[in-house]
Amino acid sequence: MARLAQTSDLSDVQKEILATVRRFVDRDVIPAAQELEHADAYPERIVETMAAMGLFGLTIPEEYGGLGESLLTYALVVEEIARGWMSVSGVINTHFIVAYLLMRHGTPEQRERLLPRMASGELRGAFSMSEPDVGSDVAAIRTKATPAPDGGFVLSGRKMWLTNGARSGIVATLVRDELGADGPHRNMTAFLVEKEPGFGTTRPGLTIPGKLEKMGYKGIETTEMLLDDVRVSGDDVLGGPGRRGRGFHQMMDGIEVGRVNVAARACGIALRAFELAVAYAGRRSAFGRPIAEHQAIAFKLAEMATKVEAAHLMTVNAARLKDAGGRGDVEAGMAKLLASEYCVEVTQEAFRIHGGYGYSKDAEIERLMREAPFLLIGEGTSEIQKTIISRGLLREYGA
Repeated sequence: MARLAQTSDLSDVQKEILATVRRFVDRDVIPAAQELEHADAYPERIVETMAAMGLFGLTIPEEYGGLGESLLTYALVVEEIARGWMSVSGVINTHFIVAYLLMRHGTPEQRERLLPRMASGELRGAFSMSEPDVGSDVAAIRTKATPAPDGGFVLSGRKMWLTNGARSGIVATLVRDELGADGPHRNMTAFLVEKEPGFGTTRPGLTIPGKLEKMGYKGIETTEMLLDDVRVSGDDVLGGPGRRGRGFHQMMDGIEVGRVNVAARACGIALRAFELAVAYAGRRSAFGRPIAEHQAIAFKLAEMATKVEAAHLMTVNAARLKDAGGRGDVEAGMAKLLASEYCVEVTQEAFRIHGGYGYSKDAEIERLMREAPFLLIGEGTSEIQKTIISRGLLREYGA
C-alpha cells in the first residue's frame, strides 16, 4: 500500500469501499482517461459502472436506497476517483451537493420523491448559482422568480457554469425573489427545477444551449441554462413555500461540502502527479544515474510528497468536522485553499521532472497540467477562501 494520503481510524466498511474504488480506478479509469479526455468524450461505461457500484447514492440514507455513508467517505472516494481522472469525480460532485441539500433542507415529500431515483443514478443532479458577469458575487444574480396567481412562480434569467447541465434531470437553482427583505441575501430562494436530460429545450421555457469549450475538465459537460418564463410550483421551493428567502443560506451550506469535495479532487490529482513524477524519475537517467538520485530532483519529490500529505490531512479534518455537526466554513475554506494551491504546485513540479516529454500530449502529466488550474477557481477562488477564512477567524479572535 502507498504511504501517502492514508487515513487513520477508518471502519472496515470504509476501507472496503475505498479498496473497491481504487481497484475500479486502476482497472477502468486510468487506462481510458487519456483517450476519452483528448476526444472530449463522455465516459459512458465508467459512469454505468459507478452507478452499479452505488456511488451515486454513497451519502444518501439507506431508507432511500443509498449507502448512508459520511462526508469523509465521500471525500476519500472522490480523492481516489480524481487520481484517475478528475472529470469522473465531477459526474457525481454536483449530484452529491443536490442530494445533500435535499437531505438537509428538503421536505419529506421532496426527499421521498427524488432521493431514491438519485441514489440509483436514474436521476442526476446539477447545481446552479453563478451567472454571466457575476462569478463569486452571488448577491448580484439577476435571474428572478415572479409570483404567479396560482401560487407558483415564473423563473426568468440566464445561469452559467452548470456541471452536468445536460445530463441532469434536476437542477438546484438559486434566484432572486422579490420579498422585500432587509438585505440582498434574504431575497433569494432555491428552487428544485426538474427537466428532461439533454441539450436544447428540456422543458417549456428551459434551454440548455450546448457544451462550453474548456481547456481541461473535459469529457463531462459544462453548460449554460436559459430560463424564459419557466413555470414552477410552490412545492418546487427547496424546503417548501415556507422556505422562501432562505436560498442563499441553503446553497452556501451545499457549497461548504462542495469545497471539501474540491479539496479532495485536488488531493487526488496531486497524488497522481507525484506518482507519475517519482516513477519517471526512477527510470529516466542523466549523467550516468537515475535522476531521482540527483539531489535537485530528490528534494523536489520530498517537497511534493509533503504537500500531498498536508492537503490530504486538512481535507480529512474538514470532512470529519462537518460529519460531527460542527461549523466548518473556515476548515473547509482552508482545506480547499491549501489543497488547490498545492495541487497546482505539485503538478507543475511533476511536469518539470518529466522535462520535454511532459509537454507531449502522449504524457498523462500534460492532462493534469490542464486540469489542476480549475481547482483554483471551482467552488470559489483562493481569494474568496481567504475572505471566508479571515472573517471566520475574526469572529473567533476579534472579540
